[in-house]
Amino acid sequence: MSPQAAAMLRASPRMTSLMARRAFHATRARLSSPYHYPEGPYTNIPFNPRTRFFAFRFWGFCATGFFLPFGIAVWQTYKPKP
Repeated sequence: MSPQAAAMLRASPRMTSLMARRAFHATRARLSSPYHYPEGPYTNIPFNPRTRFFAFRFWGFCATGFFLPFGIAVWQTYKPKP
């Protein structure tokens, strides 16, 4: 093995660890910024699953989205021709 290749193999792990370490602390999250949102469970969804009757509203929303195209198709089928 040539001396240049040995030097590259020795330097490679140091360079990757240096770059990875730099990436984690280069930009700090600012909690006072309007672009940083709270983190944790249930904070990344646009609804609150802990409210009362959430299951009924959720399944009603899903059923509406599923059956609405079929209802529209039936309505278009039986609509009087112009």
